[in-house]
Amino acid sequence: MASVIFRAGRILAGRRTGPAPLAGGWELPGGKVERGEADEQALRREIVEELGVAVSLGERVGGDWPLGRYVLRVWLATIDDDALPQPLQQHDQLAWVDLDDLDAVPWLPGDRAPVLAAAELLRRPRPGP
Repeated sequence: MASVIFRAGRILAGRRTGPAPLAGGWELPGGKVERGEADEQALRREIVEELGVAVSLGERVGGDWPLGRYVLRVWLATIDDDALPQPLQQHDQLAWVDLDDLDAVPWLPGDRAPVLAAAELLRRPRPGP
């Protein structure tokens, strides 16, 4: 599971610390589902563990994104209470990446397509109140 955490025209990326083949690559925050967890429950738990913030999940981005022997499921998300995320686990740096400059970080190959799809969703006009 992964989240496209967005705020003010930017999305949050984390630089991986490991395992070795992924270290230094940038990804969307998230993690694996544990036995007995629903996808959304797992994603909210993982974000608290990795970033120390609670999120509200919104629209799902695409379907199942193949990721080796796994699949990646992605949701749009916002941070509750304007808290500041911190790289607590799995990441040594965080960056807010502008939707108009998505190549500002070298995304891991498995995250690139979901990032582009999410950016497309976020650029669409939203209905007013």
